[in-house]
Amino acid sequence: MKRILSILIILQLLIISCDNDGEVVASQAQVTLNFSHNWDGTKVTVADFNSIKFTNEKGNELSIERLRYLVSKITFTTSNNEKLALTGYNLVDLSKSETLTFVPGGTIPSRTYKNLSFTFGFDNEDNYAENGYADLNSASFEVPAMLGGGYHYMQMDGKFLNSSDVEQGYNYHAIRAVDNPGNPTFPQDTFFEVNLGEVTVSTNSVIHIEMNIAEWFKTPNRWDLNILNQSLMPNSSAQIMMYENGQNVFSLKSESP
Repeated sequence: MKRILSILIILQLLIISCDNDGEVVASQAQVTLNFSHNWDGTKVTVADFNSIKFTNEKGNELSIERLRYLVSKITFTTSNNEKLALTGYNLVDLSKSETLTFVPGGTIPSRTYKNLSFTFGFDNEDNYAENGYADLNSASFEVPAMLGGGYHYMQMDGKFLNSSDVEQGYNYHAIRAVDNPGNPTFPQDTFFEVNLGEVTVSTNSVIHIEMNIAEWFKTPNRWDLNILNQSLMPNSSAQIMMYENGQNVFSLKSESP
């Protein structure tokens, strides 16, 4: 009798694990994203903050005192172009190690996907304080109403040695490009989709995403902090330049099961 029961259980499991065409259905996996950072290949952590030790493409020597940015709409694309979106968003903050690991809500089938993507910042549909982002509010990540409201995409702050060799502050803040403060108009969307390419997802997959911070100052716009250092939020041209430079900032570092 026990043997018959065992055979029945095995048959039932086989049925459950197959779809109507007799193909095996992939197991569901939860994905973990790890975010790391470098400056043209040299690892950057919070231990490197507050010291003028970086040089951008224009030759400006600078420090980083704060770096935090928003990622949302984590999406996996199958070989058949089906898009599987996980839920949630993450405010990555280099000064808070717990934010460097993010587990989006939901699961996806274990398989190889032709692309992993995410949105840098929020798209226009999500970029409203009314959506109830209490954590972003408490982190003072909002954009003033006179500039259209919503939230920053990134805040990078520090100091640089100006043309007089004197330390001066900079605030490299990315938001939705805006004109006419107080009665804002929006000449161009400046959130963007980051496409990282093929990934293989299995049970308890960890996907490593890396930001090359130097790229924010490099391609295609060689950023001169002597000219563009502060008051960049109401400067739509500067915001569009940030958008352009951000296209090559992120890469897929490695994967581990």
